[in-house]
Amino acid sequence: MELKDKLVSSFMAFENTVDLDSPIHEIRSEAIKNFENKGFPTKKDEAWKYTSLNSLRKIDFSIFPKADNAIEYKDVKKYFLHEIDTYKIVFIDGIYSSFLSETTHDGVDVCLMSSALTKPMYKQIIELYFNKVASKDESLTSLNTAFSREGAYIYIPKGKMPKKPIEIINFATGNEASLMIQPRNLVIAEENAELQIIERHQSLTSNAVLTNSVTEIFAAKDAIVDYYKVQNDNADASLIDNTYIDQKGNSAVKVHTFSFGGKLIRNNLNFFQNGEHIDSTMKGVTILGEKQHVDHHTLVHHIEPNCESHQDYKGIYGEKSTGVFNGKIIVEKLAQKTNAFQQNNNILISDKASINTKPQLEIFADDVKCSHGCTIGQLDEDALFYLQSRGIPKKEARALLMYAFANNVLESVRIPELKTRINKLIAKKLGVNLGFDL
Repeated sequence: MELKDKLVSSFMAFENTVDLDSPIHEIRSEAIKNFENKGFPTKKDEAWKYTSLNSLRKIDFSIFPKADNAIEYKDVKKYFLHEIDTYKIVFIDGIYSSFLSETTHDGVDVCLMSSALTKPMYKQIIELYFNKVASKDESLTSLNTAFSREGAYIYIPKGKMPKKPIEIINFATGNEASLMIQPRNLVIAEENAELQIIERHQSLTSNAVLTNSVTEIFAAKDAIVDYYKVQNDNADASLIDNTYIDQKGNSAVKVHTFSFGGKLIRNNLNFFQNGEHIDSTMKGVTILGEKQHVDHHTLVHHIEPNCESHQDYKGIYGEKSTGVFNGKIIVEKLAQKTNAFQQNNNILISDKASINTKPQLEIFADDVKCSHGCTIGQLDEDALFYLQSRGIPKKEARALLMYAFANNVLESVRIPELKTRINKLIAKKLGVNLGFDL
């Protein structure tokens, strides 16, 4: 049976396990119809021109895990930001782990989507925000919406800030021969609220894992949201990550994406600026080898005047890895005084590595400051020779040049312990000990 047909038929069984009186029952039903009509995207779709899902569609993924698989904290401690205290929302094979999690309702809600979708106390918030910014047309987002039940629910009321950062971690254990997971996250920062989130999807098995994730983020007036995505999975894990962000006036949202591993990673990052004096920042570092594939797909929609957006993605590709960057900035006619910047720089350290990059601007206003660009090249041989002439071995000299190339993305990470952790991950990916921390 084709994976598409299996998913559509599984939806009926899924419906029998959830509350049919849920406020999102009709939303789920419409979503599965949209997925059934459109199916999985193919390379015939312009947005998926350089990324094929054919290999994943041939795998007989389990849609629902058959049983819980317990994990000891000591075995997965390294995947947490254990250097500091954090709230933790942890899922094992798509099922919430109360043992590994630490949630709170102390002035803020850091808890489960399943609770928010079923408990009357959350009904008003769900009706106001759920599926309001996520695409109704994108088939994989619709697929996630149809099966939406579990994930992180984070609600920060007006003027509040959680006492510590929040970690969202999804583990896959290999309890199934192959497993598809579909987490759904909802993040709401009310007026003048502030929060920091670190998200990670981690497979602990060599079995095939496909994660189709959707996150909706709402930043009200004067809200500040810092969102960090750490993607350093094994060679049999694939991730399709859809993030939709709705910003109101004077809000600031930053999303940092660190892609260091995985069979296939597709990051769809969409910003919608619905107000004035909004700041949207997207930064990313990609370091790949083997036959890994990463596709960064970004959209910033400038709707109102006096707003800014900043995109800076760096990629380092070795062996037979492939990268894709497809970034689009849309400036509407009313969005005068927009300041938009987009840059994608890449280094190929192997003759067999490749990168497809496509920065785009669509400007309908006449008083704006917008720029975009991309570069693809190799390491500077003169700089490499200079470092070697100063006694630095070639391997370390190459690593230093590559580290310097990616460093400006790290400079804007606001959690020092996370910055240090990412620095060490980069050093490990480059195969050297750099001898210093940030």
